[in-house]
Amino acid sequence: MTDPSFRPKASLWDTVKAVGWSFFGVRKNSAYQEDLGKLNPLHIIAVAFAAVIVFVVALVLLVRHVVAAA
Repeated sequence: MTDPSFRPKASLWDTVKAVGWSFFGVRKNSAYQEDLGKLNPLHIIAVAFAAVIVFVVALVLLVRHVVAAA
């Protein structure tokens, strides 16, 4: 018998995918509702923070590369 209060846990990959789709702004409502039930908000914040840092560093490196080539 399954417990109705049981929430299946999401993997790290599930969290990364949810954050990635939210960066692009395209997410189906059904997938969003499913994520609400399984994802941990603290994990989402940590992955989003890491993704923002990677994004900013990538932009800085790209700009430095373009400016050095000019």
